[in-house]
Amino acid sequence: TNPSTLGLFDENIEEVAKVFHDAGALLYYDGANLNAVCGISRPGDMGFDIVHFNLHKTFSQPHGGGGPGGGPLAVRDILEPFLPVPVLIRTEDGFAFDYDRPRSIGKVRGFYGPFGVFVRSYAFMRAYGPALREMSEVAVLNANYLLRRLADAYDLPFDRHCMHEFVLSARGLKRQHGVTALDVAKRLMDYGFHPPTVYFPLIVPEALMIEPTETETKEMLDAFAEAMLRISEEAETDPELLKKAPHRRPVHRLDEVKAAKRAVVKFGYEHHPDLGGEQPEPAAIGAPAEAPAGA
Repeated sequence: TNPSTLGLFDENIEEVAKVFHDAGALLYYDGANLNAVCGISRPGDMGFDIVHFNLHKTFSQPHGGGGPGGGPLAVRDILEPFLPVPVLIRTEDGFAFDYDRPRSIGKVRGFYGPFGVFVRSYAFMRAYGPALREMSEVAVLNANYLLRRLADAYDLPFDRHCMHEFVLSARGLKRQHGVTALDVAKRLMDYGFHPPTVYFPLIVPEALMIEPTETETKEMLDAFAEAMLRISEEAETDPELLKKAPHRRPVHRLDEVKAAKRAVVKFGYEHHPDLGGEQPEPAAIGAPAEAPAGA
């Protein structure tokens, strides 16, 4: 990605691309962070040869639950003959699918992919139009505004202008007060904010990755900043408050280590007598069906 997961743009990307191209390599661009550069810079100009667009991030679609995500590919002309079939082409009568691609790698997915994702993303792009550039500019502005508001309360691993996201570190809070990035994230829930990604990227200890996007108002940014600043103060005056957070949620601290080691991917139905009805037989509680005779 460029910008990187740290939210930093690599100004030397053209030189990096030349080194790889001189060695006969191709460069692949992950479009995860396009929200910072839409209408501003182009991956091809940076030296990349193939790009996938994260429709489930920059272009409005959710990561998972309402997805699936989508990653349309764009390539340089040298790779165009190898694209999967069918390729949509323009004809005199409109559009058609072209299967006559002898060098194609063939189909990689049945039907037309996550079609609903494509339609919604297309509508999103058409609605923004030329303002896609402004979308990115505001996303970058919002991120830099938050970064400067929080830079004195948290460690800033890279003290420079960020792009659409930035990474703080709670290592100072951990060293001085025993408060971790996880504690900060859990406490944020008490203030009504969904916690940011923590402990990623891995190269930053006690990482807090914050990506406000272009859609948040200044009032919302200020409310988030005030919550983060208050949490920093609480870490100094009452660290136990953070270590036991959240306090205002229906679910508090979960045993995340146990959850990671003993994944339960299904659950059974337990009949409660107060609900009435009949107790189901065990075979009806998610148990595998009996094998047919002679199997």
